[in-house]
Order: sequence, then C-alpha cells, then structure tokens
Amino acid sequence: MAIFNLTLADPSTFILMGIPGLESVHFWISIPFSTFYIIGLLGNFTVLFVVATEQTLHKPMYLLLCMLALTDIGMSTSVVPKTLCIFWFNLKGITVGGCFAQSFFLHTGAMMHSAVLMTMAFDRYVAICDPLRYATILTNARIAKLGLVGLTRAVLFVLPLPLLLRRQPFCANRIIPHTYCEHIAVAKMSCGDITVNSMYALVITFVVSGLDLTLIALSYGLIIRAVLRMSSKKAHLKALNTCTAHICVMLTSYTPFFFSHLTHRFGRGIAPHVHIILANLYFVVPPMLNPIIYGVKSKELRDKVGKYTCKM
Repeated sequence: MAIFNLTLADPSTFILMGIPGLESVHFWISIPFSTFYIIGLLGNFTVLFVVATEQTLHKPMYLLLCMLALTDIGMSTSVVPKTLCIFWFNLKGITVGGCFAQSFFLHTGAMMHSAVLMTMAFDRYVAICDPLRYATILTNARIAKLGLVGLTRAVLFVLPLPLLLRRQPFCANRIIPHTYCEHIAVAKMSCGDITVNSMYALVITFVVSGLDLTLIALSYGLIIRAVLRMSSKKAHLKALNTCTAHICVMLTSYTPFFFSHLTHRFGRGIAPHVHIILANLYFVVPPMLNPIIYGVKSKELRDKVGKYTCKM
C-alpha cells in the first residue's frame, strides 16, 4: 500500500517493482546477479588495464576489445546497481528524469555494443582476406574513428526514445513491472497513444541491429570463401580459429538481446518473471563472458594477464 501512496503523492517518481511474483526470493536471485556483475567488472577492467599498460597490445584488435569492455561496463552498470538496490534494500523509487536517463544509457550501450561487434567482424575480414594490407587499412587512429562513428550513431538513434517518452502523459499508474526502465515497459504506463514510441523502438532495433548483422554475415561469408580457397588444411584451421572468439561473443550477445526484445512485444504466453530474468541476464552474462572468451582464445592477452597476476 505504501508503494501506491508514494505513486499518487509524488508524480515525479516511478516505481520499479523488480520481478513481479518473485518478490520473496529477490535476495536469492541477487546472489548470482551480483556475482556475475562483479566478475564482469573485474574481467573488463583487467582487460582495460593490461591493454593500456602493455605497449605491445596497442593494436587494432585489442583496441576493439577495450571498446567492447567499456560498452560492457557501461551497459551492466546502467542496470545492475539499481536492480540490486531493489533486491537488497527494497528501494524501488526512481525519478522520472533518472528513469529516462537510465533508458537512454542502456539502449545507447546496447547499440554501441552492436557497432563494436560489427567492427570486429570487419577486423577479422581484413586480417584473413587481405593480411598484407591489414596494418595500413586498420590503423589505431582509424579504429578510434570507427568507434566514434559507432557512438555517434548510437546517440543519434537512441536520443529520440527518452524525448518521445517525455511527450507522453503519465496518469495515476506509475508502477513499472520491471527491474529497470526499459523503453516499452515505461511507455506502456502512459495513458496516451504509444504507437509512435513502439514503432520507432521496433524499427531502430531491427534496422540498426539488422544492418550490423547483415554486414557481419557478409564479412564471414567473404572469410569462408577465402578460407576455402586456401590449399593448406592447417591454414584453414588457423584462419577459422582467429574467428571463434568473435563468433562466441556474438552468440552470447545477440541471442539474449533479440530474445528479450521479441518476447517483450510478442511473447504473450511467456510469464513476465521469465522475460524479466532473461532481460537482466543480457546485462550481466555477456559482460562476464566476453573477457573470459577473449582471454582464453588470445594467447598474447592471456600471457600478459598471467604476468600481472604472478606479480600480485
């Protein structure tokens, strides 16, 4: 009852309910979530530290890995701390401005993440299909420019989302049945017409991510064609082995991303708590796994991390 009184008394506040139906086990759910989050932070900050301090790692591939680490940290940090406040302290209130800001940053991070994965695919394409010109095509400065373009694209496409939400009239119902301010979850609270919000969110999700996936598929199509033309079986395996880490990262990122978005709009038969748990896993599992995957697959990075670990 206190929640509803707060909702009516303070029109500048939204209420994040956490996981409806599982309030009694919020604390137990928080244990794996907080563990995944901490492991992800440690792994990604380790990557950033090692690449920054080791001059030999100042290469395009590792700069891209740093971009991926930064987007992972940004995405998870925009969601997990508030979620843990709900689980641990029952602090469910969030200001309207804070809610819109959270929505902006988490969606910007997700779109930037997709841009980094697309750039990584292009990096692998050049490394395998045109290795002699790799150093001239993908310089560190060019990678930085591509990262800036990806960030600019993300900001420009996502910025209309909170602006569209600000135009919506929010009446008595200010309770969001979620752990964070997902755009459509917030829009559904409006007592106005949300057709534009829903359509724009759907379009940018599938147009931008669809474009990125198309370019990634094109890159890998060209890589496979180049690999098949190689005469040596050893060369086949070596070329494909350089792509396995990127493929694993894409699977761990895009699979929960699309599943979460599709079930939120079309998954009528899926229980709300299942959708919310899976949506939250998108913000903690890929950031946790990505540095582990690249640490395992990249001997050079693994050796440098081992060197610093031994010094501790």
